[in-house]
Amino acid sequence: MQVIYPGSFDPVTYGHIDIIDRCSKKFDKVIVSVLNNRAKKNLFTIEERVEFLEKALKDYDNVEIDTFSGLLVDYARKKGCTTVVRGLRAVSDFEYEMQMALMNKKLEKDIETLFMVSSGKYAYLSSSIVKEVAMFGGDISCFVPAEVEKALREKIKGGLK
Repeated sequence: MQVIYPGSFDPVTYGHIDIIDRCSKKFDKVIVSVLNNRAKKNLFTIEERVEFLEKALKDYDNVEIDTFSGLLVDYARKKGCTTVVRGLRAVSDFEYEMQMALMNKKLEKDIETLFMVSSGKYAYLSSSIVKEVAMFGGDISCFVPAEVEKALREKIKGGLK
């Protein structure tokens, strides 16, 4: 069985990697799909986000990194996949994710969404929080891979272009 784990991954965190690691042990194939939403102002380009994921997940034989734009259900149909995995950190995530899961189900009856609860040590972690801590000079080495930390520091030095 293959699953899709979609997200913006701007940037990828150890929380994301934890979900991917756990999925890789439960499913034959995990397609980590980076959303290319031109309307959203991402800090990192789609190419940078893919590269971070490729480096962080290089030792996983059953993980594929891909990109998509548009509707997730259209992408899932194209990939021949009917199962989407979403991580939940808190109750506040559940409300939004449930709404998205129900919309996806309405658009494509065969799509199922599996919610995976974050490990306790990552329940507070988000890409937004990592970016904010980095902007104020905080230590983010325990939140993201080294190459992400370096790139984030360079973006901050360069004025977050």
